[in-house]
Amino acid sequence: MINLTQAHCEACSADAAKVSDDELTDLLKQIPDWHIEVRNDVQQLEKIFLFKNFQQALAFTNAVGGLAEAEGHHPALLTEWGKVTVTWWSHKLQGLHRNDCIMAARTNDLAKTAGDCT
Repeated sequence: MINLTQAHCEACSADAAKVSDDELTDLLKQIPDWHIEVRNDVQQLEKIFLFKNFQQALAFTNAVGGLAEAEGHHPALLTEWGKVTVTWWSHKLQGLHRNDCIMAARTNDLAKTAGDCT
Protein backbone atom coordinates (compact mmCIF):
# COMPACT_ATOMS: atom_id res chain seq x y z
CA MET A 1 0.00 0.00 0.00
CA ILE A 2 1.25 3.48 -0.83
CA ASN A 3 2.06 5.95 1.94
CA LEU A 4 -0.52 8.64 1.25
CA THR A 5 1.31 11.47 3.00
CA GLN A 6 4.32 11.11 0.71
CA ALA A 7 2.42 10.53 -2.55
CA HIS A 8 1.55 13.15 -5.12
CA CYS A 9 -1.54 13.42 -7.26
CA GLU A 10 -1.50 11.97 -10.73
CA ALA A 11 -3.16 13.65 -13.67
CA CYS A 12 -6.81 12.65 -13.69
CA SER A 13 -9.10 12.69 -16.71
CA ALA A 14 -12.83 12.16 -16.93
CA ASP A 15 -12.29 8.54 -18.02
CA ALA A 16 -9.97 7.69 -15.10
CA ALA A 17 -11.11 4.93 -12.80
CA LYS A 18 -12.70 5.75 -9.47
CA VAL A 19 -11.30 3.89 -6.49
CA SER A 20 -12.88 0.50 -5.99
CA ASP A 21 -14.69 -0.27 -2.76
CA ASP A 22 -11.82 -2.57 -1.70
CA GLU A 23 -9.16 0.02 -2.51
CA LEU A 24 -11.13 2.72 -0.69
CA THR A 25 -11.41 0.50 2.38
CA ASP A 26 -7.62 0.07 2.41
CA LEU A 27 -6.92 3.76 1.80
CA LEU A 28 -9.31 4.88 4.54
CA LYS A 29 -7.19 2.97 7.05
CA GLN A 30 -4.54 5.68 6.56
CA ILE A 31 -7.08 8.49 7.03
CA PRO A 32 -9.56 7.01 9.53
CA ASP A 33 -10.73 10.39 10.81
CA TRP A 34 -12.17 11.31 7.39
CA HIS A 35 -15.68 10.20 6.54
CA ILE A 36 -17.52 9.63 3.30
CA GLU A 37 -20.40 11.91 2.42
CA VAL A 38 -22.65 11.27 -0.56
CA ARG A 39 -24.09 14.36 -2.20
CA ASN A 40 -26.05 14.14 -5.44
CA ASP A 41 -24.90 10.51 -5.76
CA VAL A 42 -21.25 11.61 -5.57
CA GLN A 43 -18.95 10.15 -2.90
CA GLN A 44 -16.79 12.76 -1.16
CA LEU A 45 -14.23 12.67 1.66
CA GLU A 46 -14.88 15.17 4.42
CA LYS A 47 -13.39 16.24 7.72
CA ILE A 48 -13.95 19.13 10.12
CA PHE A 49 -10.89 20.78 11.66
CA LEU A 50 -11.35 22.90 14.80
CA PHE A 51 -9.26 25.90 15.80
CA LYS A 52 -9.18 28.43 18.65
CA ASN A 53 -10.25 31.37 16.50
CA PHE A 54 -11.05 32.61 13.01
CA GLN A 55 -7.49 33.73 12.27
CA GLN A 56 -6.12 30.21 12.78
CA ALA A 57 -8.96 28.71 10.73
CA LEU A 58 -8.27 31.15 7.91
CA ALA A 59 -4.52 30.45 7.99
CA PHE A 60 -5.25 26.72 7.71
CA THR A 61 -7.67 27.36 4.83
CA ASN A 62 -4.95 29.28 3.02
CA ALA A 63 -2.43 26.49 3.65
CA VAL A 64 -4.83 23.91 2.21
CA GLY A 65 -5.38 26.22 -0.76
CA GLY A 66 -1.64 26.40 -1.36
CA LEU A 67 -1.37 22.62 -1.25
CA ALA A 68 -4.29 22.33 -3.65
CA GLU A 69 -2.68 24.73 -6.11
CA ALA A 70 0.64 22.90 -5.93
CA GLU A 71 -1.03 19.56 -6.71
CA GLY A 72 -3.62 20.87 -9.17
CA HIS A 73 -6.41 19.24 -7.16
CA HIS A 74 -8.89 21.45 -5.34
CA PRO A 75 -11.29 20.82 -2.44
CA ALA A 76 -14.38 22.52 -1.20
CA LEU A 77 -13.42 24.63 1.81
CA LEU A 78 -15.85 26.11 4.30
CA THR A 79 -14.17 28.46 6.75
CA GLU A 80 -16.05 29.54 9.85
CA TRP A 81 -15.06 30.94 13.22
CA GLY A 82 -12.77 28.28 14.69
CA LYS A 83 -13.72 25.66 12.13
CA VAL A 84 -12.77 24.54 8.62
CA THR A 85 -14.64 21.85 6.73
CA VAL A 86 -12.53 20.28 3.98
CA THR A 87 -14.18 18.14 1.32
CA TRP A 88 -12.20 16.28 -1.34
CA TRP A 89 -13.56 14.55 -4.44
CA SER A 90 -12.63 14.35 -8.09
CA HIS A 91 -14.95 16.67 -9.94
CA LYS A 92 -14.22 15.18 -13.38
CA LEU A 93 -15.00 11.67 -12.15
CA GLN A 94 -17.97 12.68 -10.01
CA GLY A 95 -16.57 10.52 -7.23
CA LEU A 96 -13.45 9.45 -5.42
CA HIS A 97 -10.00 8.81 -6.87
CA ARG A 98 -6.80 7.88 -5.05
CA ASN A 99 -5.83 11.56 -5.39
CA ASP A 100 -8.57 12.49 -2.93
CA CYS A 101 -7.17 10.15 -0.28
CA ILE A 102 -3.67 11.50 -0.90
CA MET A 103 -4.89 15.04 -0.42
CA ALA A 104 -6.84 14.11 2.71
CA ALA A 105 -3.68 12.62 4.24
CA ARG A 106 -1.65 15.65 3.27
CA THR A 107 -4.33 17.93 4.72
CA ASN A 108 -3.96 16.03 8.01
CA ASP A 109 -0.22 16.76 7.88
CA LEU A 110 -0.95 20.48 7.42
CA ALA A 111 -3.25 20.40 10.43
CA LYS A 112 -0.46 18.89 12.58
CA THR A 113 1.78 21.84 11.76
CA ALA A 114 -1.02 24.43 11.97
CA GLY A 115 -0.89 24.47 15.76
CA ASP A 116 -3.86 24.69 18.08
CA CYS A 117 -5.89 22.44 15.78
CA THR A 118 -8.12 20.17 17.81
